[in-house]
Amino acid sequence: MEEYIIKDGKRLRLGYTTGSCAAAAAKAACFMLLTGRRKETVELLTPKGILLTLSVLEITQGPDFVSCAIRKDSGDDPDATRDTLIFASVRKTDAPGVFIDGGAGVGRVTKRGLDQPVGAAAINSVPRRMIEENVCEVCKLCDYHGGISVIISVPDGQRLAQKTFNPRLGITGGISILGTSGIVVPMSEEALISTIRVEMEMRKAQGDRVLLVTPGNYGQDFLKTYPWVRADHSVKCSNYVGKTLEFAAELGFDAILFVAHLGKFVKVSGGIMNTHSHEADCRAELLTAQAVRAGADLALAKKLLETGTTEEAVQILKEAGCLKETMEKVTEKIAFYMNYHIEGRVQTEAIVFSSNEGLLGETPGAGELLERLREQEEKENRK
Repeated sequence: MEEYIIKDGKRLRLGYTTGSCAAAAAKAACFMLLTGRRKETVELLTPKGILLTLSVLEITQGPDFVSCAIRKDSGDDPDATRDTLIFASVRKTDAPGVFIDGGAGVGRVTKRGLDQPVGAAAINSVPRRMIEENVCEVCKLCDYHGGISVIISVPDGQRLAQKTFNPRLGITGGISILGTSGIVVPMSEEALISTIRVEMEMRKAQGDRVLLVTPGNYGQDFLKTYPWVRADHSVKCSNYVGKTLEFAAELGFDAILFVAHLGKFVKVSGGIMNTHSHEADCRAELLTAQAVRAGADLALAKKLLETGTTEEAVQILKEAGCLKETMEKVTEKIAFYMNYHIEGRVQTEAIVFSSNEGLLGETPGAGELLERLREQEEKENRK
């Protein structure tokens, strides 16, 4: 792939995701299955709108199946799956539709709260959609109206998974097939932090006194809960909560409101200001500590400590009848550590949610900041 971005004055090559590899392999294999013709390259339009032309490798054409592979290219991004072969094996089925599953080296979900349900192959939603759309495109081209079974496999996946977070998430047996844009965009930590500050400076220049921050897309989606708040006016801070707080103080904002998934912000309740899993991951331990403060007994604490995701833990707390009390303790600590980090120079508030339960809790002044954001939006609309 010969697409580039410039970061910190460096020219960095883009790559493509395991999801793109799986979809391209499935598309090529389906074409060979339905036409009988060998295919050495395949084109794939990614969700980001970048068209890939990829070499098709390891082709096996059997009497009733075709298997082939695409090699993962991470560009200039450090990645455990660099150069890995992602295979797709396809067969016809009697029932119409596209049936997708994972084979050897693709992880299997064993705990609640992930993109796929328990028991499913760890092939995330966007890659599944990409596979289905591209297989359907080939079926339409070939005037085939039956069904297609697609099995994605990664021969080296089980070994590679040990270099990823999968074992701790309860994904066993291999890697996950991932990607939301289909493209891997390399970005240094310094460049990302610089980008956050630039975006904050832009909001300040446009007259914002209250800064609205979300770590990523989940937070922006949750902002739809508040229809008067424009998600595109929020700043994405990724994992850099501490740096964002520091910038807010330096730039002279009155207040900062984070809208964040519990999976990230439970770490802030322990004073962790870089929430990347490589820096720290004690989500279960921190949530358990706050549950104990809220009255959880030893049996519930042990159950929480065995969870792999905060979504799973939230369901356990809900079933135990102590979710509200636990989240009050969590948000209390979040408020304390954010304020402590910048020595009270800026009002700091947070709204915490989960994907399944929605709003979980908020710090005492969050409601006031939401109202100020409403006023801020109205003022901007009048300009």
